[in-house]
Amino acid sequence: MVAWVALLWLLEVVDVASGHALDDFGVMPRTTSELVDVVPSAFLHFGFAHVAANSVPLLVLGFLAALGGLRRFAAVCALIIVCDGLGVWLIAPAHTNTAGASGLVFGLFGFLLCSGFVERRPMGVVVAVLVGAVWGGSILAGIAPGQTGVSWQGHLIGLLAGVASAFLFRRGPGRRDALTV
Repeated sequence: MVAWVALLWLLEVVDVASGHALDDFGVMPRTTSELVDVVPSAFLHFGFAHVAANSVPLLVLGFLAALGGLRRFAAVCALIIVCDGLGVWLIAPAHTNTAGASGLVFGLFGFLLCSGFVERRPMGVVVAVLVGAVWGGSILAGIAPGQTGVSWQGHLIGLLAGVASAFLFRRGPGRRDALTV
């Protein structure tokens, strides 16, 4: 997770040094040519304050999610990133540009909040309660419409993709993963 967050910061340094040339890789809704930006947009940010706001939750939530296995973690992240980017492409307001790791942050929150209960694992339930207590208020505020410059659509879709991931990639008793990835 440290390497992932370091990559986000490096990309923002490159963006600033290039006169914000990477900002064009955000998702602009319902423009067919923008579908190629669905994945890259999750790694790009609009300024250092933006990447800073995502860094700590991504480090912590990503670390906790990765404890369930790296293959599973990679599959969960890939599903969240793709679903979030496609969802933003479909429902974000016209003439907007959306980028950032917050869809993944919200997705990892949803995954951690649900997976312990879905799998009926006591430690997972404890993690869910702790994650909900620490970040629940921020998550609820982040999905509220009307915040200028904030993609509540991306946050909500990321959260829903994370919840779906908890069911799709659940581990059952005696099995490593519900789906082999």
